[in-house]
Amino acid sequence: MPEPAEAPELLYRLEIGALDLGSDVQAVGLELIDPQNREPVTGREAAAIWSALLPALAEKEPWALDFYAHLDRVREFCRLRQIEFREPNTHTIVIPAVAGEQLTATFERFAGESFGIRAGGPVLTGDPEVEGRLAERGIDAYHTAFPHYFFCAVCDFEGGFLTVISNRLWASEVMRRARPVLTPLQVDVTRPA
Repeated sequence: MPEPAEAPELLYRLEIGALDLGSDVQAVGLELIDPQNREPVTGREAAAIWSALLPALAEKEPWALDFYAHLDRVREFCRLRQIEFREPNTHTIVIPAVAGEQLTATFERFAGESFGIRAGGPVLTGDPEVEGRLAERGIDAYHTAFPHYFFCAVCDFEGGFLTVISNRLWASEVMRRARPVLTPLQVDVTRPA
């Protein structure tokens, strides 16, 4: 009788827990770390993990990336890679859902930048109010907008963080969606240690 195959060694850990951002905001913090030294996972591996996770979090909801800084670099990157984008104003670029290698490359290229994600709500039709506030206040624009969306998220991939702001996604639901897509990538999805 053959011996059962050993489970693959988990190389990374994604810690998921509730965050206290005030009484008017429900947030979930996700931290991608190397469990050996608790340092953030960065680079190509991290980009591949985040790009597998994002569509799983959004599930069937439409989503987009919001950039509000370093727009010349974002514009040039998108044009070189033939990634569609729109500019709702002179200080914001919105990239509708991209998949696979394009999403991984985008996350890898802009890991050092703060940018946002919106899922659900008026993502496809545009949201002039939020997109205008992004131009003025950056990611703080999500503070009042998130109830109109399935979720909004703040990306700090250089620091290994993703902060999800949502009235519909709790830490347990984020974990449930993350495990099936991240376990094959050797990521242990767990609560904070």
